[in-house]
Amino acid sequence: MKILDRYILTAFLKTFFSVFIILMFIFVLQAVWLYISELAGKDLDAGLVLKFLWLYSPKIIPLVLPLSILVTSLMVFGNFSEKYEFAAMKSTGISLQRAMRSLILFIGLLSFVAFLFANNVIPYSEYKWQNLRRNIKQFSPSMVIAEGQFSQIGDDFNIKVEEKSGDNDEFLHDVIIHQKTEEKRSGNHRVIVAEKGELTSEEGSNTLSLILSNGFHYNEVQFKDFKKQQRLPFTKTHFDEYTINIDLTEMNKQDIDKDNNYSNHNMFKASELRVEIDSMETSYTKETITVSENLYYRSGLSKFGATAPKKGVNDTLQFSSIVEPFGPRKQAQIASLALTNARGTLQTVAGKRNAFAKKLRTLNKHKIALHEKYALAVACIILFFVGAPLGAIIRKGGMGLPMVVAILLFLTYHFIGIFAKNSAEDSTISPFIGTWISTVIMLPLSIWLTIRATTDQGIFDIDSFTQRFTRLFKKKEDK
Repeated sequence: MKILDRYILTAFLKTFFSVFIILMFIFVLQAVWLYISELAGKDLDAGLVLKFLWLYSPKIIPLVLPLSILVTSLMVFGNFSEKYEFAAMKSTGISLQRAMRSLILFIGLLSFVAFLFANNVIPYSEYKWQNLRRNIKQFSPSMVIAEGQFSQIGDDFNIKVEEKSGDNDEFLHDVIIHQKTEEKRSGNHRVIVAEKGELTSEEGSNTLSLILSNGFHYNEVQFKDFKKQQRLPFTKTHFDEYTINIDLTEMNKQDIDKDNNYSNHNMFKASELRVEIDSMETSYTKETITVSENLYYRSGLSKFGATAPKKGVNDTLQFSSIVEPFGPRKQAQIASLALTNARGTLQTVAGKRNAFAKKLRTLNKHKIALHEKYALAVACIILFFVGAPLGAIIRKGGMGLPMVVAILLFLTYHFIGIFAKNSAEDSTISPFIGTWISTVIMLPLSIWLTIRATTDQGIFDIDSFTQRFTRLFKKKEDK
């Protein structure tokens, strides 16, 4: 490696690692504020909190790495231009492309490493982080109970409270409990409502006692007779004090490193995503065909079309309506039956439409996750060719103007990507387009800036622009 290549690469690496560490620290602090409610008040040691942040940090690499490359290239090449180092290089016949050669090789290697990181490390860390996040929630049941929403305690209780008080949030106000029945029927068939509640537990005990005061116990009654069940019978019992004992054996056995059966699109490698996408597309296609065939069969058109006689040229219709042969009463019954069938079909279509929309959204997320792994590597290369020539053009180094320009460019790139991905999830646009559109938009900008920097032109040639107006006015005066 020549001295010039070593000098440029060393200057770039020093700035790159400094910028990368600073940005990682900023984004990790954002994660702390985002998940502070899940970490605070549970007597977690510092090592466990650091482990939580360590497993979370790979998720932000796709944001930090392209931004670091953009900022570093702007700062380094702007610093070279500001100190006339590029001018000295050009005076000896060294072009901008020749000066960028060592960095191009480094960015190419870094892009390949970024793809491997996104394909292997990020899915693994996402799996571990999601499991750790769930396990932490089991440490303190009182912390799991959130105000104003239903929270699950154990396997049989969903509890909602309007307000919590006390040193350990053990006093509850306006309590609503949905308790599963022994028959494990779907729905809320046993409801407990109380004005106040208190969580108590002896030290070392596996039982959590919830003492409720001044409330009612509602229990739905089941009858085999359909007519009686249509009346929705239930029993209502008032109590002054009622104690519920919740078994916390499984919670107390909770292992912070336990692996739960979590699975989502962020936890798969590229090869696994292709298999998942293929199976989901096959399942989606089969289900749509099955639903359409069932709806067509329920309409009765298949049977009618198979037995309907062919009408000749000279044949005339015997009835103006297919219900004309029937009496008025039968016609009303036929119309009512047809209307009921049509309404049932519309309800079925509406329900299936929502189900298909959810499945299609999940499928689109898997496709986006697959393309994002490749888009990250390409974005690193393109943003380098945006930042390096732009830094050489603006001729300003340091943390001032280059940082402002880099942040504006990156925010434009990032927000275009966010809006496009949201549209891709809703099937408004293709997942391929939604993932790559922000990178593709930056591609012509990188080419244009590289050409302008190579030919020693500014971003806007003001002199040439004003000369055109001057020539235009002179022509008018001559005429």
